Amino acid sequence: MAASAVGDGKPSERPRRPTPARKPKEDRHFVTALARGLEVLACFRTGETTLSNQELAVRCKLPKSTVSRLTMTLTKLGYLIHVEESGRYRLGTACLALGSALLTRLDVRKIARPMMQELANFSGASVSLGVRDKLSMIYVENCRSSAALTLTLDVGSRMPLAASAMGRAWLASVSATEREEALEQIRELDHLAWPGIQAGVNKALEDYRTLGVTCSFGDWNKEVNGIARAFDPGNGLPLMAVNVGGPSYNLSPDFLLQEVRPRLLEVVRSIEDVLPR
Repeated sequence: MAASAVGDGKPSERPRRPTPARKPKEDRHFVTALARGLEVLACFRTGETTLSNQELAVRCKLPKSTVSRLTMTLTKLGYLIHVEESGRYRLGTACLALGSALLTRLDVRKIARPMMQELANFSGASVSLGVRDKLSMIYVENCRSSAALTLTLDVGSRMPLAASAMGRAWLASVSATEREEALEQIRELDHLAWPGIQAGVNKALEDYRTLGVTCSFGDWNKEVNGIARAFDPGNGLPLMAVNVGGPSYNLSPDFLLQEVRPRLLEVVRSIEDVLPR
């Protein structure tokens, strides 16, 4: 899909807090309590073991009393575990069951993994398959080479949508409307950083048009380089992207673009050819 440039944005004096998405008042089918409960579960990030009601309230932008009722309900249902010693919460086994059920039904992972592993072995990098979740890309599969100098990110890890190669591949592949909606949310998070973010996304859109991949050379992490390509797996599944990345001292931009890029494009084409439609 041809990519269009992102419109100009102007920084404000200070960043504004993000405004949570709201459903129109006339949408009688939207269950607010359910949405709030899911928002609580979504607050847990990779590497975080426990969160308090106060921390959850800040992240969800809800009163602490409301969050306390939600965490109590989620605990009774097994989606959260209350750690009595600290009074904090961790994700429960019911969440694990949901995630496992989803992953086992993603046939694309089984199809892609052998090809991803071969690419990882060739490049000495980490090769990951991801999908969008809000303003992040989340890994649903990951393959590493036998080389010691690879990223230790695994399934469930998150990459920033606008700064990572994987996120930029998603942005370059969706419709202009969907892309602008996502970028508007990112702009609202930090007006001061927006000009730099915008420039990076515009460059990524051009790269996708001319090179077939998006790049992130030290953009979200100064020590990490990566390239990515998105594809539509069909069968109602969301758009996905394959990323090749690793430490910048091990993966130079020239190596990624000249040696790895053709193989990444071939891997994505092969995955698309094998997937049932």
